[in-house]
Amino acid sequence: MKKAIAVLLALLAFGVQAQQRNFDAVQIKTTQVAPGIYMLEGEGGNIGVSAGEDGVFLIDDQFAPLTPKILAAVKEISDKPVRFLINTHWHGDHTGGNENLGKAGVVILAQDNVYKRLSTGGMIQMLKQSYAPAAKAALPVITFNDTATLHLNGDDVTAHHLPPAHTDGDSYVQFRKANVVHSGDVFASYRYPFIDPESGGSVKGVIRATDILLRLLDDNTKVIPGHGGLSSKKDVLAYRKMIATVVGRIEPMAKSGKTLEQVLAAKPAREFDEEWGKFRKTDAFVEIVYKGLLPQKK
Repeated sequence: MKKAIAVLLALLAFGVQAQQRNFDAVQIKTTQVAPGIYMLEGEGGNIGVSAGEDGVFLIDDQFAPLTPKILAAVKEISDKPVRFLINTHWHGDHTGGNENLGKAGVVILAQDNVYKRLSTGGMIQMLKQSYAPAAKAALPVITFNDTATLHLNGDDVTAHHLPPAHTDGDSYVQFRKANVVHSGDVFASYRYPFIDPESGGSVKGVIRATDILLRLLDDNTKVIPGHGGLSSKKDVLAYRKMIATVVGRIEPMAKSGKTLEQVLAAKPAREFDEEWGKFRKTDAFVEIVYKGLLPQKK
């Protein structure tokens, strides 16, 4: 009986969106980012991989049904065991494989708020997703407040907590010697982002977090985004310009009492739609920004 309940909770943890996906059709694409560092694309957030003499270190792990495919892709890179995993935030498309990897002995790390949200579960109303409390094996066993550093595979790999942006538990992961940054969902490459205020996210916080990321980047830095293709500083700059422009247009309308319909009719993202609106529809993004900028009720 207990086993049946555990299975049910695990299924709930995928959320409505995950349950509707055909994971059998997903293929894992591997891209080498730098010597010993790779990006895996499948379904959900991009995975970072560090592989070397000390073993394998993963950044995020997509959905649970994809774990065998992800591990097969990692096996093509290295025959060393997966030793560590860090979650850039708590959403299921980045943490769905935690339980599988935790049961396999992988040490999971995350920011304190990621642990709190995984352990309690919750709702993401705008995405119509419901998450049950994560199983014990899926929870981070090491958490940090501001920073955590791993000295692995010839590099110093630092996870740094960002101010509330996509969620309140966002971290970027920087490979200092390789000049590679995994941004988590604070940066998405050429797609309108999702901002989750129910998880402590902040519309203006995304701009602040992006500014912090930009201080890390030079013209040679490789950026693994939370979603989208391998990126660079110029792509992050374009992202910041897009968000800052749209926020700058919507904020005075929200403060003056304009309705969502009036804001949508003003088309505040008009010049960005063609390039940035291919994944998340423009109206959905405008609604996210508008609701995040409404004056807070006391």
